[in-house]
Amino acid sequence: MSFSGFPVAALDFYDDLELDNTRSFWDANKQIWQESVKAPMTELCAALEADFGTAKIFRPHRDVRFAKDKSPFKTHQGAFVGVGPATGWYVEVSARGVRVGGGFYEASGDRLAAYRAAVDDDRAGKRLLRITRGLERDAWSIEGDRLKTAPRGFTTDHPRIDLLRHRSLVGMRSYGFEPVVHTPELLDLIRADWQALRPLVEWSRSTLDTDA
Repeated sequence: MSFSGFPVAALDFYDDLELDNTRSFWDANKQIWQESVKAPMTELCAALEADFGTAKIFRPHRDVRFAKDKSPFKTHQGAFVGVGPATGWYVEVSARGVRVGGGFYEASGDRLAAYRAAVDDDRAGKRLLRITRGLERDAWSIEGDRLKTAPRGFTTDHPRIDLLRHRSLVGMRSYGFEPVVHTPELLDLIRADWQALRPLVEWSRSTLDTDA
């Protein structure tokens, strides 16, 4: 089947799950998740595969082994197309609607050191700055985990200090409850969004994931 949008039932399902995150609710409503969430997400990812690659559709269960919050289920359904460890494109549906993103979602150790070295480098750093500023002009939100101050070895007056603070860096856009999320036209919007994010994804891949 072809992608026809996420039905209203998908958003309603997560509204209810946030209020009753229990196995009994899940068992009673699993068919709604399968038909209104998992099936359209699978169709969406299949339609995008030729342009971006195979997506991983995340499992709905939370890993609660080391979490204080023992709620058994995620309150959103995400899918990720990876081009390297924690680097690639993302799409999500939840009670707040649909949102898309791309970039790198985690960096530590050698990957974080490579990122900071690239941002510090005039050529690579200025290119990333052009990419992120261009996305912001097109109404993208530049997000990610970041330090409150300068990382060790850098000063707060560095010309790209805002980028240096990042430990993850993603462009995000939300469609929320807009009527388009329930229509086939959402596919074309997400395809265009992911294409717009390709420079950020490719910069991240070439900088952080040289062995990928």
